[in-house]
Amino acid sequence: MRLSDFKAGSGVKQTLPLPVTSPYSVEMTVICGSRPGKNLVVTAGVHSCEYVGIETLNRLKRELEPAALSGRVILLPLVNPEGFYQGSKQTIPADGKNLNRMFPGKPDGTFSSQLARVLEETLYPEADFLMDLHGGDVNEALTPLVFFPASVPESLSAAASAAGDPLSAGARPAAESLSVPYRVASTSQNGLYSWAAQCGIPALLVERGDRGLWSEKEVAACRENVYELMRHLGILNAASVSPCLQQAEIRRAVYEEAPADGFWYPAVSAAGQKLKQGTLLGTLKDSYGNEIARYTAPFDGVVLYYTLSLGVKSGDPLIAYGKL
Repeated sequence: MRLSDFKAGSGVKQTLPLPVTSPYSVEMTVICGSRPGKNLVVTAGVHSCEYVGIETLNRLKRELEPAALSGRVILLPLVNPEGFYQGSKQTIPADGKNLNRMFPGKPDGTFSSQLARVLEETLYPEADFLMDLHGGDVNEALTPLVFFPASVPESLSAAASAAGDPLSAGARPAAESLSVPYRVASTSQNGLYSWAAQCGIPALLVERGDRGLWSEKEVAACRENVYELMRHLGILNAASVSPCLQQAEIRRAVYEEAPADGFWYPAVSAAGQKLKQGTLLGTLKDSYGNEIARYTAPFDGVVLYYTLSLGVKSGDPLIAYGKL
């Protein structure tokens, strides 16, 4: 059976394989509520060492039951199982590509590009809203945050403005409903969630956990974020909504990347650290200690995430920070 065969209101819960050719099965669990409603797709494991989202959806696929839902919830806990089982950081071992840079996909491309195409063709037509779960990888310190698309095609933006329900109003109100401290406007367009937004599907990317670790506390918080979105969309009864953590919006974020191979020395002490204009963020040096680049904050802001690795190659992310 195909995903489209499972309809909201049917009260069915079923796990299906994604139609992709791979030694590792990519599974999706569809939970069809007992009443009609919105269709929510939630993915995790695009980056296979970002464990909080993976464990959260593994639990939710067992926990959620049709009787409690209106609409459909489609869960993909492990989009990149090959990377997960082989311990690959951010890439798919089959071709060494970062899946979150491969959208839109190509049917005749490398495996990652083909997988991106299958995800588009299978999930996007079924989604009224898409949520992609990420976190800090093994070499990243990160503070919890939610990315929402800063821009969509003008025709889609106009349609969203003209409509009245929370779904059509776009991703920003949904981001505001989540208990995370920072809401970051993103201009990315080539990832699973950001390409969905370019295709007219409201979408968010949530970041939780860091250093390639997971904890019961972070999984519980991530679970609550998924529940908050389901309540926002009317998939779950909103009567039990709890007060949301006060959230700051970041409209300007800077993502520093290494201009050359080198040794990275961050000067900040923690993700979430507040910054004053002129604060030293870190330096990149060669193996003789000669400075290649020095980074300072051009404005007051906050550290969103930064790389912990001593060795970095040209183009690697070093630090991301936002203006408050």
